[in-house]
Amino acid sequence: MDFMGLVPDFGNLFFTLGAFILALSIIVAVHEYGHYIVGRWSGIHAEVFSIGFGPVLFSKVDRHGTRWQVAALPFGGYVKFFGDANAASASDDEAMAQMNAADRRRSMHGAPLWARSATVAAGPVFNFIFSIAVFAAYVMFNGIAADTPRLGAVHPLPAPVQELREGDLITAIDGQPTPSLQEFYRIASEVSGAPVVDYTVERGGQVLALEGPHPIPARAAGITLGSSARDAGMQPGDVILSVEGEPIWAFGQLPAIVNAAEGQALQLRIWREGEEIELTLVPRRTDLPLPDGGFETRWLIGLQSGAFFEHPTRQPSVAEILPFAAGETWSVITRSLSGLYHMVSGAISTCNLSGPIGIATTSGAMAADGIWPFIWFIAVLSTAVGLLNLFPIPILDGGHLVFHAWEAVTGKPPSERALNILMTIGLMLLASLMLFALFNDLFC
Repeated sequence: MDFMGLVPDFGNLFFTLGAFILALSIIVAVHEYGHYIVGRWSGIHAEVFSIGFGPVLFSKVDRHGTRWQVAALPFGGYVKFFGDANAASASDDEAMAQMNAADRRRSMHGAPLWARSATVAAGPVFNFIFSIAVFAAYVMFNGIAADTPRLGAVHPLPAPVQELREGDLITAIDGQPTPSLQEFYRIASEVSGAPVVDYTVERGGQVLALEGPHPIPARAAGITLGSSARDAGMQPGDVILSVEGEPIWAFGQLPAIVNAAEGQALQLRIWREGEEIELTLVPRRTDLPLPDGGFETRWLIGLQSGAFFEHPTRQPSVAEILPFAAGETWSVITRSLSGLYHMVSGAISTCNLSGPIGIATTSGAMAADGIWPFIWFIAVLSTAVGLLNLFPIPILDGGHLVFHAWEAVTGKPPSERALNILMTIGLMLLASLMLFALFNDLFC
């Protein structure tokens, strides 16, 4: 395999690595702060809060006696509580044996079961809370599309006719009323791929019959990460003029052409800022999540559709923001679980599981796309990290919660021998999963 062929995918390697470290550091800080603050509230003393491992670059002890530090290897972090032998929270049995009752209460291993369980669960919970907060901030700062098909900025297109202007309110497409944005898109999806479409608009108190481009033109509103379109150099705003010599006017014409190619290379003529460009794209077989939780396998080139104009936005209320943010977080959780289930069952390819190289590449690509895409990606990754840590695998938070559940039922924790065996198994499982994901990054 040509491993050097991976380098161009990174673009600027240092930029990609920096974006990955920044994203990971934020998520780790949120996760570990959850452990720390709930532990403190529960009466458990934290001796060290570390971002990174290895040699310490910077440290400071706060008034609570916790050492906050940044270490040289920025690929993770930990909280070391009083009574822990190491960063993995293994018990320091010798130190615990010499503690009095008050000191044992301040340790992780001598605290009541409720305090230990709350401290362990707080890491993933804080990841979810952080994601909800970021999604909410995104909507608050960017707004949501107003529910009317009024034109914002009109995108440049090589359209033969364009009589519509910013501020026009589209009341009908080809004679079909469009009272709402939802109806606009429903009708737009049914309009044939003709180069010129009839519109009825309201402009300055007048009702006008005008001509314009297809409401959803063959324009790249966005480019999917890891897609053939991105690899071929397509950019947001590119307009497809033809595929294999066949003229294209509407985005809806593309799926049938791409599926019919069944992975064979396609020759595209692209319009970009007044210039025409020839590109070759090879559709990729992709597993797409469905609303019902299943998956659909299709041939895709990685373009996202959109109207020929920007939507004016409005400021949403808190009653709209919070359900949206919580819904996005829940959607990431359900899609992740569905994806894992379908990979294990063999319904979809295991290549859908990304490892550190894939995540780093995505980090760099999202950062290159802009600050908000990068922030959105951090929120998605934070949810994924929180979910992963809840898996009932020894060494992860979920595994510790299983041990605590055992203790709650039996009245005593698992034996030291059983814990050591289970932790070793958990470490092997986690290492195997990471190696498998890395294999996917290199060979899928």
